[in-house]
Amino acid sequence: MNQLKQRIDAAAGNEKADLLITNAWVADVFNHEIVKMDLAIKDGEFISSTKREAKEILDAEGMYLIPSFIDSHVHIESSMVTPAEFAKVVLPHGVTTVIADPHEIANVAGAEGIRFMLEQSEKLLLDVRMMLPSCVPAAAFEESGAVLRAEDLEPFADHPNVLGLAEVMDYPALLKGDGDMLRKISMANSRLMPIDGHLAGLSPEMIDVYRSAGIRTDHEVTTAEEALNRVRRGMYVQIRQGSVAQNLPAVVEAVSSRNARRFILCTDDKHLDELKEEGSIDHLVRLCIKSGIEPLTAIQMASLNAAECYGLKKKGAIAPGFEADFILTDDLEALPIRRVFRKGAEAATGGRMISRSTLEPIQAEKSLSDSVHIGSFPENRLVLSVPADQEVPVIQLIPNELVTKKRMEKTNACNGEFVPCTKRDHLKLAAVERHRASGKAGIGIVKGFKFTSGAIACTIAHDSHHIMAVGTHDAAIHAAIIRLQELKGGMAVAGETGRILAELPLSIGGLMSDRPYEEVIENMEKVHHSLKEIGYQEPFNPFVMLSFLALPVIPEIKLTVNGLFDVNAFTYLSF
Repeated sequence: MNQLKQRIDAAAGNEKADLLITNAWVADVFNHEIVKMDLAIKDGEFISSTKREAKEILDAEGMYLIPSFIDSHVHIESSMVTPAEFAKVVLPHGVTTVIADPHEIANVAGAEGIRFMLEQSEKLLLDVRMMLPSCVPAAAFEESGAVLRAEDLEPFADHPNVLGLAEVMDYPALLKGDGDMLRKISMANSRLMPIDGHLAGLSPEMIDVYRSAGIRTDHEVTTAEEALNRVRRGMYVQIRQGSVAQNLPAVVEAVSSRNARRFILCTDDKHLDELKEEGSIDHLVRLCIKSGIEPLTAIQMASLNAAECYGLKKKGAIAPGFEADFILTDDLEALPIRRVFRKGAEAATGGRMISRSTLEPIQAEKSLSDSVHIGSFPENRLVLSVPADQEVPVIQLIPNELVTKKRMEKTNACNGEFVPCTKRDHLKLAAVERHRASGKAGIGIVKGFKFTSGAIACTIAHDSHHIMAVGTHDAAIHAAIIRLQELKGGMAVAGETGRILAELPLSIGGLMSDRPYEEVIENMEKVHHSLKEIGYQEPFNPFVMLSFLALPVIPEIKLTVNGLFDVNAFTYLSF
C-alpha cells in the first residue's frame, strides 16, 4: 500500500521519482508513432510521461527508447547453460523476459527438473516465467526419464513464476480425450492460465480441436498459409527462428497491418554460440524489418503482443503503469542494442550484462548430475539387419527444418547387415536408451549429413533425451556413445578409428553445463572445428539436426530407442 501511494505521489509531482529520462525518442507501440518525451520512473515502473523531479537524471542523448523484448517460447536448456548463464547472454540483446518451457530437463528428471529450473531462475535480472510441461513424455509410447501426470504438475501451478501450461504436442491424447491430458488442460483453464500449442502439420479440423480445448498459441507454423489458418481461429502465431527451425522468412509473409497484433516472436531452441553472436529476439526483429515489416510493428510483435498474449499486464510498452523494461538504440532498423534496463535499473551495456549479485554455486540433485546410464553397450548392438537388394526406409533430412521426409531406397549390405555408404550419403543412425540402462537401441539409416568418416553423438535428443549418434563406421559411433557415458552427458566427435576429436561436457541432466558461458562457447568452437576432420561441410548445425531426429511428434519419420517411427501413420516401421 505504501509503495503504491509513493508511486501515485511521484506521478502527481508530490514526491521525487527515482529516475527521469530526458531527450529520448520514445516508441509508442499503441499509436504506432515515435514521440519526443521525458519519462519518470518510480519503484521500477514508468509513472509519468512528463518532466518530474527525480533523484537521478539520464540524458538519452536523442536515442530511441523502445520496449525490451519478450521471447515467447524458449527452452533454456537448449542453450546448454544454466538460467544464470543464459541471462548473461540474452540480456545484452535486449531480452528481459522469457516464457520458458523446462520440458527438456523434465524429460530427464521429472518434477525435480522443474524445481531446479525454478530455483535457478529466482534471483536473476532476467524475468523467467515458466510454463509447466504438458507432455512428458512427448508421446505415450516414449521412454523418457520421467512421466509427469496432472497430479505431478498441480503443486507447481500456483508458483508465482509459473505462467501456464506448455506446448500440448500429444495430439492423439487430446483427440481421444485422454483423462490425464484433460486434467492438465482443466488445471490451466480453471486458473485462466494460457496454454501453448504444438500443431505441426495438423489439419484445419485439428486446429479447431485445439482451440476448443482453450489452446491459443502455435510455434510450429512453417508457411504463411498455416499462419493465416491459425489467426483466423483466434490464435497467436509464434514466428520461430532458432538454430534448426528457421521459419521466419516464410511465415512473416502472412503479417499485414490488419493482423499483426496476432503475431509474436520466439527462438524455441537456440544454441549458445548463435545467441551470443547473432542475438535472440533482437535478431528476429531485424529479420522482420529486412523482410518489409515496419520497424514499430516488428518491435510491437516482440513486446506488447507477447505481453498481451500471456497476460503480462505490466510489460510490453513504454507508458505509465508499465514496468520500466526498455532498450536504448540509435537506429530503429539496424537495431544495435546500446543499453538495456530492467525495472528502471541498467541491466546491460556495451554487449555485457551488469552483475549486481553473486549467485550460489549450483547444487544439482543426483537425478540431474548423474543421468547417463547405458550399462554395458557392446559395439555389435549397432548392427542393423536389412533385406538384400530391397528398398528400405531412410530418413531424409531437410536442412534447417524439424520435419524430415521418408524415402524408400536400396542400401549397401554385407551378410544381411547394413553398411554405411558415403557415396550414397547413407549413414547409420542410433538412438540409445540412457535413463535406465535397459540396453535398448533403435538403429536406422539417415541421409543428409554427408560425413566422409567418423561419427558424432549427443545426449540432447528431443524430447526424451536419450543418446543419439550418427556416423560412417560402427567403431566411431560406439566410441562417441561410450565417451558420453564417461562425461555424464554432452557432445562428442569421433574419428574413423574411434579416437575422440573433441567433446563438450554437459553434466546437468546431460543437457546443460555447470561452467561459465564463455568456457562452454570455447568448447563448442572446438567441437565444431573438429567436424572438418570427419568431412562435414553442410550449412547447418549437425548436432541440432541430430537432436531432433528422435522427436516422434514432428513429421515425417523419426528414430526412437524402440525403432523407426512413422509420425503420419503413428506406427513403428520394420526393415
